Amino acid sequence: MKIKKSIYLLLCTLILSIGLLGCNAGITSDKTSSSDTKKKDLTEITLVLDWTPNTNHTGFYVAKELGYYEEAGIDINIVQPPEDGATPMVASGQAQFGIDFQDYLAPVFTSEDEMPIVAVAALIQHNTSGIVSLKEDNIDTPAGLENKNYATWGLPVEQAMMKNIVEADGGDFNKVNLIPEYVTDASAALQQDIDAIWIYYAWDGIATELAGLDTNYFYFKDINPAFDYYSPVIVANETFATENEDITKAFLDATKKGYEYAIKDPSAAADILCQQVPELDKEMVLKSQTWLADQYKAEVEQWGYIDATRWNTFYKWLYENELSEEIPENYGFTNQYLPE
Repeated sequence: MKIKKSIYLLLCTLILSIGLLGCNAGITSDKTSSSDTKKKDLTEITLVLDWTPNTNHTGFYVAKELGYYEEAGIDINIVQPPEDGATPMVASGQAQFGIDFQDYLAPVFTSEDEMPIVAVAALIQHNTSGIVSLKEDNIDTPAGLENKNYATWGLPVEQAMMKNIVEADGGDFNKVNLIPEYVTDASAALQQDIDAIWIYYAWDGIATELAGLDTNYFYFKDINPAFDYYSPVIVANETFATENEDITKAFLDATKKGYEYAIKDPSAAADILCQQVPELDKEMVLKSQTWLADQYKAEVEQWGYIDATRWNTFYKWLYENELSEEIPENYGFTNQYLPE
């Protein structure tokens, strides 16, 4: 009897265990199903960067990490660009949004093959690019580039802008030594055969500081107001934006929250970027993020705002200098999707 009773108790225990496992399996399945359903309710959005992730992009990673996109009904996918950049991918509909620069967009807006591209927000309010050189080379103004080695990308717009600032300063651009070289490490290049490089200060300028280099730097925008163009901007597939106004506005609103967080707390934002992109140098990111905090919005109240006068002035300069076909005023950008 004792043996039979033990077997009976064992069977009861096994049956109870199986029942509990079944219940637990059902609960897990419900949770998974709930999570999957929630994700299905989100609109999938692809954002293509202009380059490898850096502090220009911090607001996107903050908005993703802190759930701002999810709250806006968006499942965001942030990807790096193909060789031909983000804009062709956005124009083709493979992505809804991307990052580009106003100067690079001129050929897009004048192409015979119409591309459905529109700039919908400025990531940084002013053009922070300029020329960096070692202080010992005495290139404290553009005219100082005479008889110096400048690393050129060989682009017509680039060289026309360089010619403009050198001659505006009383120099002779023909005396500048143009060295065809695409510099990926400004600090190293300045300590070798290159005297001057066109950089964006938030990254390469900060890198020279961390390398302990004593440098001179001047901004293009300070020499010619026409060169205070927008770099970078968020571009959208215009067809998508027109047909999906609510989700476009929701995307920009969530993005705005990410950038305003980075403005308010650059240190915490830098930590988030480094968590999301662990290959980045933490010291570099923190110093760059701190510098950029005052640049994202600068003097404007509305994040992402694009000023029509500045936008038009740059394209007018390109046209007058035969660097581009004419681009109509106020063409290629809109502020209509920006959050207040």
